[in-house]
Amino acid sequence: MAVRAHVYIVDDDDAVRDSLAVLLAAQPYLVSSFASAEEFLGAAASLPPGCLIADLRMPGMTGLELQRRLNEQDLHFPTIVITGHGDVPLAVRAMKEGAVDFIEKPYAVEAILDGIEAALARLAEPRPRPAAAAQAMARLALLTPRERQVLEGMLAGLPNKSIAYDLAISPRTVEVHRARVMQKLQAQSLSEVVRLALAGGLSPPARQRTGFACR
Repeated sequence: MAVRAHVYIVDDDDAVRDSLAVLLAAQPYLVSSFASAEEFLGAAASLPPGCLIADLRMPGMTGLELQRRLNEQDLHFPTIVITGHGDVPLAVRAMKEGAVDFIEKPYAVEAILDGIEAALARLAEPRPRPAAAAQAMARLALLTPRERQVLEGMLAGLPNKSIAYDLAISPRTVEVHRARVMQKLQAQSLSEVVRLALAGGLSPPARQRTGFACR
């Protein structure tokens, strides 16, 4: 009989924990839920390795802080962070610090299941493949200077109107460049774009929002 993988849900929202637990109970996983990051951290050392699904914004310790604490204690729980609208910069930071994926609310079932499979694969093979960085760099090299600027705006979590304002182009032009970025990077989601950008050595820009982003 195959060993069932462990999945841990950490979210202060009872409804979110319950809905995820029901969803994953139908899958070949052993699911455990925790109401806070502190509760999970207190138990983590005694838990079998597994995929961690954590909300980024929680009272007390956040999902990002939880990830850092686990890293400091050398506790290996490949993490998927759940984000609300506008939390993309935080999610990018989480992925830069080792998160496997981030999924924006409201999330699709397929996104959750795909993220878990990626996390479990990371658990089985924790070291990144050297070829992944080279492949990411090759795809990034296909971008034009303007497309790279749009990509930087995406990594900063800026909406199309703000990117357009910063670059003095129209929102429609941003949409076109954004589509080309996704196509050239062979990415189907923003989280895939972030993962490729980080793998290729492109860090999120340190910038202040201007124009529309400040309103």
